Amino acid sequence: MAMKTFFVVSMLLLAVYLQTTLGNEVKCEKLDKDTCAFAVSSTGKRCVLEQSIKRSGIEGYTCRSSEIEADKVTNIIESDECIKACGLDRKSLGISSDALLESRFTQKLCSVKCLTQCPNVVDLFSNLAAGEGVYLPKLCESQEGQSRRAMSELRSSGIVRDTLGPVGPVRLGKMAPEPATSMDYMPYAPAPEPATSMDHMSYAPAPASY
Repeated sequence: MAMKTFFVVSMLLLAVYLQTTLGNEVKCEKLDKDTCAFAVSSTGKRCVLEQSIKRSGIEGYTCRSSEIEADKVTNIIESDECIKACGLDRKSLGISSDALLESRFTQKLCSVKCLTQCPNVVDLFSNLAAGEGVYLPKLCESQEGQSRRAMSELRSSGIVRDTLGPVGPVRLGKMAPEPATSMDYMPYAPAPEPATSMDHMSYAPAPASY
């Protein structure tokens, strides 16, 4: 229900949304790579950023008008606030619905700030989703449900509690033995007895008696 309310508010803002560039008419062919993507010309055509590689190997960018028309939005260059809030990239090439397959992007796209304050972006991706047979409000409801289920699973598994719980005392291991020295590997032998003067006397036989 809340998601539908966001889209109603977004559509109301879209009806009166006028964002111009210093009061000048926006022409896609005159925009640079930092302002082209997600812009809408004064004729209601969406601008497309294209990349080309020159003979020198240097990458070049050009901006041109596409055949995609914006609904009730003309003559705008998307703001930096909406680029950030909706998870967009200023240097996005072309216009494609592939980004809707990325859960991280859809989380940004379905955020309250993006849905209620960035009607140009919502209009673009609503049409892209519709082209794939997907209703954007339903996609956002599904994304919201997945986030809630993921958080519920984390809580029920105890991962959050274990992560945030107090850290227990650290048990010290046994002390390591002292390093061995060369003395530990010397073979044991009893010390020799001290020598005496008798050990150095030569033996001579006693003289014979007559």
